[in-house]
Amino acid sequence: MNYDDMLSERVKTIKPSGIRKFFDLASQMDDVISLGVGEPDFTTPWSIREAAIYSIEKGRTFYTANQGLIELREEICKYYKRRFGVSYDPKENCIVTVGGSEGIDIAIRAILNPGEEMIVLDPGYVAYTPGVELAGGIPVSIQLRHEDQFKLTPELLKAAITPRTKAILLNYPSNPTGGFMTREDYAKIVPIIKESGIIVLSDEIYAELSYEEEFCSIAAFDEIKDQVIVVSGFSKAFAMTGWRLGYILANPILTKAMNKIHQYVIMSAPSPAQYGAIEGLRHCQEEVERMRDSYKARRNFLVKTFNDMGLETFKPQGAFYVFPCIKSTGLTSDEFCEKLLEDQKVACVPGTAFGSAGEGFVRVSYAYSIDELKVATQKIKEFIEKIRD
Repeated sequence: MNYDDMLSERVKTIKPSGIRKFFDLASQMDDVISLGVGEPDFTTPWSIREAAIYSIEKGRTFYTANQGLIELREEICKYYKRRFGVSYDPKENCIVTVGGSEGIDIAIRAILNPGEEMIVLDPGYVAYTPGVELAGGIPVSIQLRHEDQFKLTPELLKAAITPRTKAILLNYPSNPTGGFMTREDYAKIVPIIKESGIIVLSDEIYAELSYEEEFCSIAAFDEIKDQVIVVSGFSKAFAMTGWRLGYILANPILTKAMNKIHQYVIMSAPSPAQYGAIEGLRHCQEEVERMRDSYKARRNFLVKTFNDMGLETFKPQGAFYVFPCIKSTGLTSDEFCEKLLEDQKVACVPGTAFGSAGEGFVRVSYAYSIDELKVATQKIKEFIEKIRD
């Protein structure tokens, strides 16, 4: 029997993740230093772990409401108002999801009809385009530019919108570039979004990891708030990647539609994780800020180090990635990463894993200690000196 014939055509046409290729190569080698993982190197704050353990000890291990514990939804809405000035109703506007990834998935499926277009940014997170394709939509890429620090400009947005455009997926601070949109940047594109009527799916998972510039949610613009679906979670800011807990904030019509999908495919997010998240939102802001300060110091080190090597690197204002330009080496992104791994046993991710506009760049995560970054960058420096000789 040819089992390949039994597979969905949509699944067969989706390309494997470009990130996995280099992780698989690195896993076959000994003593590799990886700068590829987008995961905090901190452990989850103890009080969050303690709250989850206590919930298990007390037997609070049953399904919660589909939308999540009302106590958690209340804390999420208080948090978004306190931190970012955006008001939501915990009963009408909030769903607790299994990570931000589930939130993105059910949002895309809830709004797209087959053949409708969704704008995605290039370079962008690897899951966005396949998510649109699996929903039967057509991803339309906007090629962001290094000279704009990978911001979305009004000119690029206008040029991408067609009569078939249903939505746009934004991610600022950005994975992989560290690109950032200020309130002033958003103000330039808000009139276009309002006039076109498109839905904005805003992945704000890195909101707390904003440095010199203050984070602004695009939902803070009242004139388009009802067009915005905010997706966020606890993985990055609270170092809770393995807990798989996120949330969606949106207008009631969109929330009800997304909850229909959520209740059939998930039921509810894990209850101990929800109790832990309540504790995190109530009492762990200082620990979030300590982690952010550490990331900022690492970012400063990497930006200076790469620029000193002759690899042009702009200073990202958010997330925990730098996106150095390697065009001066004469290598493609894939060649650079493959040869670096072979020669120095240092793994990073080629920019092309995140879209064609990533050619000439590599993604380097600084979710590692300063000592690890010093060792890795010394090896990268030796590699560059060798290929330039």
